Amino acid sequence: MRNVEASTVRDVESIGYASACAALRRPGSMDDMNRALLSSLRSRWVNPQPQKWIGHLARLIWPPVCVICGQASDRLEDCCSGCATELPMPRGGCRRCGVVLARDIEVCGACQSSSPCFDRTIPAFEYQRPVAHLIQRFKFSGDLAAGRVLARQAAERWLERDVARPQLMVPVPLNWRRLWKRGFNQSEILCRDLAEHLGGLPWVGALTRVRPTATQSALPADRRAGNVRGAFRLNRLPPGVRHIALVDDVMTTGSTLDECARVLKRSGVARVDAWVVARA
Repeated sequence: MRNVEASTVRDVESIGYASACAALRRPGSMDDMNRALLSSLRSRWVNPQPQKWIGHLARLIWPPVCVICGQASDRLEDCCSGCATELPMPRGGCRRCGVVLARDIEVCGACQSSSPCFDRTIPAFEYQRPVAHLIQRFKFSGDLAAGRVLARQAAERWLERDVARPQLMVPVPLNWRRLWKRGFNQSEILCRDLAEHLGGLPWVGALTRVRPTATQSALPADRRAGNVRGAFRLNRLPPGVRHIALVDDVMTTGSTLDECARVLKRSGVARVDAWVVARA
């Protein structure tokens, strides 16, 4: 998890959550420290650590219910084995950009003419029901159980496929206004949950979205790259990191991931993979 100075966290805790958030909303107060603090504070508020222990305790008392079919799960998780086997696996595609094709190929025609900055795209699923519905519940309705199921199922698929293990995961950041409105960054929560299922694979919020952008899904494909150009800045990276996995929920055109990878490559990272729950 990203680290925020302990003294800063204590200061926020001393004045209370509401007062801290009000201070962060004042014009001109959103400097770099406040952006990092807001992200950490809000993600902890939505998905606090004690909630995990409460969840573990609840599973001992009440059997888990599958978030897909609504029936009692036959496993100690919120997805039954039957629904897990029916999740839409990728049929094939370009290993570079992940575009869905009838079979796997190394590089598609689009990547040959204009290569993205990331080196590999590794989707866990195709963007179809029920995965698409789970992502929408997680992202827009704050359904953290759906997010945990997506992270666990994605991790299991990547382990089965023996994907190359990066040194670090980096979530795609949200602009602070969107983070404030939504209450959490779904990519950060995915990283946190993925780390539990991938042997403690570290992650850090190394990127900041420095300006608001229009929602990518609301734009035509030919305007998406320009919408995010110059929208990200590198905060910091641990020394010696050469292989990173960018983590996001959905990849459509790949413009956002491409711009994030561009910033990481400029800092000296040799390989950037795009890990996405689903490829549309």
